[in-house]
Amino acid sequence: MKILALETATEACSAALLIDGAVRERFEVAPRAHARLLLPMLDGLLNEADIKPGRLDAIAFGRGPGSFTGLRIAASVAQGIAFAAGLPVVPVSTLAALAHAGLQHDATASLFCAIDARMNEVYWAAYAADAAGIPTALCEEQVSAATAVSVPFGTRWYGAGSGWAAYPEALEAHFGPALIGYDASALPHAADIAQLAARDFAAGRAVPAEQALPVYLRNQVVQQPNGRTGKGD
Repeated sequence: MKILALETATEACSAALLIDGAVRERFEVAPRAHARLLLPMLDGLLNEADIKPGRLDAIAFGRGPGSFTGLRIAASVAQGIAFAAGLPVVPVSTLAALAHAGLQHDATASLFCAIDARMNEVYWAAYAADAAGIPTALCEEQVSAATAVSVPFGTRWYGAGSGWAAYPEALEAHFGPALIGYDASALPHAADIAQLAARDFAAGRAVPAEQALPVYLRNQVVQQPNGRTGKGD
């Protein structure tokens, strides 16, 4: 299986190439530089592996939630490559990618992943590992104030994501002694997107390029006169 993956939902920009289970990745924390960095990252990975897009099985991308601008970049680039090469697309949850990485820290804990959504809110969801060590959602992805999140039942929780950096006290209060730790610096990686996409592709969950859409969670994207969105960027 050969999957090219990209992730630009947060301040991190990354690309990964999965070939028969082995993953190569380019990753850089560079806020507002995603449009400049992403295509060279993708081209570099393909050139390094000496493979053309047409020989891939699918394109995967972090479909959100996250920055509105970042999600639009990821979706448009994924769609563009997929249309040109005649490939399907696998959209992967950004929160699930955080959970996938978090399970490498502790495969027995439940994961509470939270991304800073600005406006005093977080994008969040809870996960647990299935028998194959893949994160399975325990609830729907949501956006809410950090003080208003709801925690599914569980005795051992590990947190991941920028929401823990922005609102540590509010999130810690929901877990009490059940919280065994958290990584507030964790950012989603294209390598995790690629590995989750491989399983989704094998399960028949790829979609045509035109159906590969971002998931914003917030219902409206408010456009301001300077061209920036008024929520979440």
